[in-house]
Amino acid sequence: MYRAKDFQAIILDVDGTLLDTLQDVADSMNSTLRHFGFPTHELEKYKYFLGEGIENLVRRSLPDSAKTDPRLISRCLEMMRQIYERNWNVKSRPYPGIPELLDALTACGLKMAVLSNKPHDLTQRAVEGLLPSWRFEVVMGESPSVPRKPDPSSALEIANRLGVEPAGFIYLGDTGTDMKTANAAGMYAVGALWGFRNAEELIASGARKLIAKPAELLELL
Repeated sequence: MYRAKDFQAIILDVDGTLLDTLQDVADSMNSTLRHFGFPTHELEKYKYFLGEGIENLVRRSLPDSAKTDPRLISRCLEMMRQIYERNWNVKSRPYPGIPELLDALTACGLKMAVLSNKPHDLTQRAVEGLLPSWRFEVVMGESPSVPRKPDPSSALEIANRLGVEPAGFIYLGDTGTDMKTANAAGMYAVGALWGFRNAEELIASGARKLIAKPAELLELL
C-alpha cells in the first residue's frame, strides 16, 4: 500500500507527458517521407508511431516496401534527425497545467527527474529550452549506453543517482511503455490521459492511477 509520505521523487516522461511535441515530430517525419517520395501520415497516426525511440518512429512511418532495406532506413533516420534538430521547438510547448504541476512538486520537495526515449541530446535541449524554470536532478534520454524503455535500467539508474528507493518514486507517463518501465522498476505508475495513448493501453500495461489533468497528480501527495 502506497501512502503520500512514501513518495520522495518523481520521474516524468517528455513527449506526450510534459511537452506536446507531436506536431513538430510529425512535420519533421513527413518532410523526410516526402523527400524520399513516400506517403505522409496524419497527425493522429504519430501518436502510435512515437514512444519507443526515433529509429522505431522512422521504421513505423515507412511504407512496407521500404522496411526491409537497411540502407534506406539508415538514410531516412539520418534525414529525420537533421530535420527534427532544426525544427524541434517550432510548435512544441508544455501541456496546459504542467508549469503549475512542476511548481507544486517543487514546493512539495519532491526530487524531479526526466526520462525519455527521445535521443539524449534532444531530450536535454527540450527540457532546457521549454522547461527552464524548474530543477530536474537528472535528465536522461536514449543513448547507446542505456537500454531504451521499457527496460527499467534507466529508471533504476535515476533512483540510484537520487539516493531514493524505487518504491519512493511516482512515475508519470502517457504510454504503455512508460507504465511497463515503472512497474519493472518497482515504481508507482501513473498514466497521463492528455498524452498520446488511451486509458485501455495504460491500464493493460500496469497503470496504478490515471489522471486527466496534471493537477490531479497532487492527490497522491
